[in-house]
Amino acid sequence: MHKCMRIFSLIESQKWFTFDGRQRLCHPLPSVRVGHMWVQIMFKTSGGRRPKKKTYYRVNELDRVMELQKKPSLILRLKSIIQSQKNQCLLLRDLEKEVGFVQKWNFMGIIEKYPSIFRVTGGNRTPPMVMLAEKADKVALEESEARAQMEPILVKTLRKLLMLSVDCMLPLETIQLIENELGLPSDFEQSLVPKYPQFFSVKDVNGRTFLQLENWDSSLAVTAREERLVHEGVLTSKVQARILKDGNYVGPFAFQLRYPAGFRPNVNYLKEVQKWQKMEFPSPYLNARRFELADPKAQKRVVAVLHEFLSLTMEKRLTSGQIDAFHSEFRLPARLLLCLIKHQGINL
Repeated sequence: MHKCMRIFSLIESQKWFTFDGRQRLCHPLPSVRVGHMWVQIMFKTSGGRRPKKKTYYRVNELDRVMELQKKPSLILRLKSIIQSQKNQCLLLRDLEKEVGFVQKWNFMGIIEKYPSIFRVTGGNRTPPMVMLAEKADKVALEESEARAQMEPILVKTLRKLLMLSVDCMLPLETIQLIENELGLPSDFEQSLVPKYPQFFSVKDVNGRTFLQLENWDSSLAVTAREERLVHEGVLTSKVQARILKDGNYVGPFAFQLRYPAGFRPNVNYLKEVQKWQKMEFPSPYLNARRFELADPKAQKRVVAVLHEFLSLTMEKRLTSGQIDAFHSEFRLPARLLLCLIKHQGINL
C-alpha cells in the first residue's frame, strides 16, 4: 500500500489526465442514477483497488421545485427587461438584443402563453411591442412598494454579506449574480448604496468595481444559527443534552440535521456525526485568514459560513455555481461540491 497521496491533474478539453508524469486517457465519471449519484473523491492507492466513492442522495422534492422555477424565472426576467425600458415597453425586434437569438424564442413562447401578464400592441404601421398587462403592472407597483418597506432589512443583509468576506468587500458583479436571491433591486448600486454612505462605499481595485463595508458592527456578527439557539434557550440551558439517532444534538456548536429520503446512516457514520456536532468552531464572521483550513475546527467553520450565507437569501437556497462565485472572498474549499456532499442533511 502506498502511503503517499497521488496527485491528479485533469486536462478537460483533451480528456486526458497526468498521473506521475505520464498522460493517460480520462474516463468520465458516472452521472445521475435513479435517486442518487456517485462522486469520485481523492483516495490513497492500495495495490490496484478501485477508487472509493461517496454516495449523494438527491432530494427529489427540491429537484421538482427547481424544475418548476424555470418558467417563473423567465417571466420575472422579461418583466425586469420591460421595466428597465424608458417607456415601460419593449419592441419585439429588440428582444434578441436583450436575451440573444436562442433565448428569444423561449421568451416569445412565454409572451404568447401568458396574455394576462404580457400585452402585445402595434401592427400595420406601428412595430409590435410588448408591455405589462394592467393587472401585472399593478402587482409590479406593489412589489416596488414592498421593496421600499424592506429597505432596512436589505441594508442589513448586504452589510452582513460584506462582513462574511475576508476584506469586508466584494466585487459588484459577484453580488449582482445573487441580487434576486438577496431581494435586492436590480439597480441596487445606484438606488440603494448611495443612500447609505455611512455603511457602504464603491472603490476600484485593479480595474474591478468593489463594494466595501465602511464600518464594522459587532451586533450584526451573530449568525442565524446562534439567533435560533438563543430563541430556543439552548445557550442558557444547563441540562445535559444527548444526541439522537438521526445525529441531531442540542448544543451551542450543533447544526440541525434532516437527511434526505433513502439515506440510511450506519453506526460508524453516526459516531462521526456525534463527534462533529460537539466540536466547537470559530465564528464565520471572524477573518478566515486567521485559520488553517487543515484544522478540523476551521473546516467546520466553513460549513458555518455556507450556512450563514444561505440564511441571508430570501428562499434559503443558491446554486453551487452562485456559491462558488464567492470562493476567494469567503475562502471556501477548492472542492466545494465534495464539501457540500460530505455535510449533506444540514438544515437551515
